[in-house]
Amino acid sequence: MSSVRTALWMLLVLLVTACSPGGDKSSAAAPPAGATAPPIEVEVITVATATVTLTQDLPGRLQAWRTAEVRARVEGIVEKRLFSEGSDVKEGETLFQIDSRTYRTALEAARADLAAARLVVERYQPLLKVQAISQQEFDAAHARFKQAQAALSRVRLDMDNTRVPATISGRIGRARVSEGALVGRGDATHLATIEQIDPIYANFSLPGAEMLRLRAAIKSGQMKPGDSSRLELLLEDGTLYPLTGQLLFSDQAVDPSTGAVSVRAEFANPDRDLLPGMFVRIRFPSAVADHVVRVPQSVVQGGPQGQFVTLVTPEGQTATQPVVTDGMAGGDFIIKEGLKGGEQVIIHGLQKLRPGAPVKPVPWQPKTANTSKG
Repeated sequence: MSSVRTALWMLLVLLVTACSPGGDKSSAAAPPAGATAPPIEVEVITVATATVTLTQDLPGRLQAWRTAEVRARVEGIVEKRLFSEGSDVKEGETLFQIDSRTYRTALEAARADLAAARLVVERYQPLLKVQAISQQEFDAAHARFKQAQAALSRVRLDMDNTRVPATISGRIGRARVSEGALVGRGDATHLATIEQIDPIYANFSLPGAEMLRLRAAIKSGQMKPGDSSRLELLLEDGTLYPLTGQLLFSDQAVDPSTGAVSVRAEFANPDRDLLPGMFVRIRFPSAVADHVVRVPQSVVQGGPQGQFVTLVTPEGQTATQPVVTDGMAGGDFIIKEGLKGGEQVIIHGLQKLRPGAPVKPVPWQPKTANTSKG
């Protein structure tokens, strides 16, 4: 009886094994013992020498092209603010209205004084001809007439200054006072600020020692002067500003506290994307050098022994190559030592590789962005 049960149990196991899906395919799909995985595909660039422009990314800050402080020129109570904060205003446009009743009264009084002084002069003129009055009396009346003219001009100017205008065209910031505020007592109260930001200045510093080194290299013929009429600007997030700028001036002396030379550049800002006070980086073209090896920053790695890149050997394996960098060319590193040209440097796929691993190199195809960043 036990033998019958055993036979039935073995028959049931065979039936279950035969009915299971792909039961024997897994063993067929398994690689044979000792087989090796296919080479990993990696993207590479072939190093070549070329004439490049050496650049320096220098920290800087933006400054408005023109700045004007709107101030109260007469004392009084602010009745109205006639602009929207953050809007564009035109030169001569009225921005604030100061209570003018006191100045209107003074203007009428000055006009009356001038009219009275004019009548005295007109009455004295025929009397002077017949010597009914002295020349001294006529001169005194004429002087009072001139004083009344000057007083009227001064009061009329005060009346005009109750309407505070924009002294330049540009973008106005926040109002520093509100309606009902007393302004102009004792000083010219600061009411608002107008800035012209198209174009806009970029102020930065150039290290004095680096400037001397580059000038020596240019003088010896190792390098050529860079084109400082086309500067690039990098925003705080690393985005490259689409419009190039130009160098305006550099100081003729080195700042003893920083050891650097102050430099100013100008950039067009038609869309008002650049704002005064923003921190930026200026990509300054220092010089032009021939027969230079350059590679993207991403391929240069660092380790305890220094910088290195990963190559594909003629045998189709990976190998590390120590390098020494020397400056920048745009967003690329300049290789001073370690590469001579013709090497295949891996640019993508480094994370899944180990030294000596077999690889299949394919040329790197840079992707061009067809959409703008939001």
